[in-house]
Amino acid sequence: MWKVEAPLKNLNGKLSFANLSTLNLAKQFGTPLFVTDSERIISNYNRLYSAFSSHYDKFKINYAVKANNNLSILKLFNYLGSGADCSCPEEISLAKKIGFKNQDILYTGNYNSNSQLDFALKQKIMINVDSYSILPRLLKLGTPSLVSLRINPGIGGGSHSGLVFGGKNTKFGMSLQDAIVTYNLAKKSGVKKFGIHMMTGSSILDPSYFKKVTNKLIDIAVEIVEECKISLDFINIGGGFGIPYKPPEKSLDIDKIGSDIGRIFNGKKSSQVLDKPWLFVEPGRYLVADSTILLTTVHSIKTGPTKYVGIDVGMNTLLRPALYNAYHHIINASRLNSSKTEIVNVCGQICENTDVIAKNRKLGNIKEGDLLAILNVGAYGFSMSSQYNTRPRAAEVMIYKRKIKLIRRRETINDLIKGQNLVTWFQ
Repeated sequence: MWKVEAPLKNLNGKLSFANLSTLNLAKQFGTPLFVTDSERIISNYNRLYSAFSSHYDKFKINYAVKANNNLSILKLFNYLGSGADCSCPEEISLAKKIGFKNQDILYTGNYNSNSQLDFALKQKIMINVDSYSILPRLLKLGTPSLVSLRINPGIGGGSHSGLVFGGKNTKFGMSLQDAIVTYNLAKKSGVKKFGIHMMTGSSILDPSYFKKVTNKLIDIAVEIVEECKISLDFINIGGGFGIPYKPPEKSLDIDKIGSDIGRIFNGKKSSQVLDKPWLFVEPGRYLVADSTILLTTVHSIKTGPTKYVGIDVGMNTLLRPALYNAYHHIINASRLNSSKTEIVNVCGQICENTDVIAKNRKLGNIKEGDLLAILNVGAYGFSMSSQYNTRPRAAEVMIYKRKIKLIRRRETINDLIKGQNLVTWFQ
């Protein structure tokens, strides 16, 4: 039996989440159901902020909206004092709708269209440029007050090849040589303020990686400042802070990372050459992933060479396992104390053989009608979900100190056909 941890609790063999019965939540709201513990998000945010700010005072967190764009989640981060890292105009609109100020929004797109650049420029937010070819098109639309460049420092890491965003064979960021040309063009065109950014990977659990890649970015920043004769308002080291998805993985030592990065930013290169810029980070997964579970009902069990447990969550609801074989731990919320060790595969109802949420798992004496809880789905859970196979997307609820709020209703057939116009040709 896997040992459950806060905000998960074993109450007489039934799973409790954020001090509420998961069985009662499923009964009240139905399944599939994303359940978010807002206090866990607050704890994650405060832990991360303390780990860095205690070592370097000019520190800011920009929440990566792409990880989970629910308006209630965004409202919580705005309340906590976070900025917003946005990857598209629509995310900018959500951030502004919820109350983020212009100076707290950073737009990092890639392969941007002119209309996207024009939108960001008119919003008067910070713009992060991913390649040299983008800046001339941006400058034709207007001169932003600040331009940041996304650098590929030549280093990449991640728990899966699809989560590596730096180094060779990635579509993100620019080289040092291209960056120097781009900064010089921005300076010549009248841009007064500058930043520098990298995002090299995701779901990394090795603390030493962040020290290594930050040192490399600082070296690049120093060369750019000296070559281009500019100053940097901020250095954004990205996100990538991992969480333990699979037992017995251990939590990331975020205090060590904060100490290591603080030492780098307080060092000679940063304090003297770079004049102590702001330190930005842009986590998504670290802040929200373990705040949310996905409740699902067992509808059918098929025995044979492989025993399949069929649930009402498939790749349409949780794409990560099918997309890059991501691991999500699963608990039988109905039978926590079961000692049976039969191995099963857990699959959804989608007409694809890749629609398998988990392989070779031990879920106890599982029966049809049981409630399962899929863990760590707060990041890239609902945000990656779809209406594939003509299936409505799941509902979402948030808990705060035992108070429950439906923060996204379950979709219906009307949502599936919304926006369609029926032709009249075949009457």
